[in-house]
Amino acid sequence: MNRLSRRLLILGLPLAALAGPALATPPKRMIAYKTPWCGCCGGWIAHMRQAGWTVEVVEREDLAPIRAQHGVPDRLASCHTAVVGAYAIEGHVPAGDVDRLLAKRPAARALSAPGMPAGSPGMEAAGREPYTTVLILNDGSTSVFGRHNGA
Repeated sequence: MNRLSRRLLILGLPLAALAGPALATPPKRMIAYKTPWCGCCGGWIAHMRQAGWTVEVVEREDLAPIRAQHGVPDRLASCHTAVVGAYAIEGHVPAGDVDRLLAKRPAARALSAPGMPAGSPGMEAAGREPYTTVLILNDGSTSVFGRHNGA
């Protein structure tokens, strides 16, 4: 190895080490809006945190304005709304679906688990029922995004 190659190798290693964190995946952060009295929302937030998400919790008496701002219709509403990047996450959506949404980055407004399905993250104490997560596209139409508990 000549002197120039060795110098580049020696100088390049610290630079590569510094560049490593900059090239890493961005942190998984979201804001979750919930009402002060809902306990199952805390279960969903714990699920997201266990999956590696940093969740900032904001309590509001009325979540309808948050849902309206992010294009979530009342028929697809649940008890809490999270926001991650350009997407709203409505209700008890599993962390794996949120991760898949961000990996695929579809032209959509939100991902919803309408209502409060038994057996969804945060709703385990209610039993277990099949449910789907629904992608709310930018034009307001929907498509099934995920099937859970045998749905």
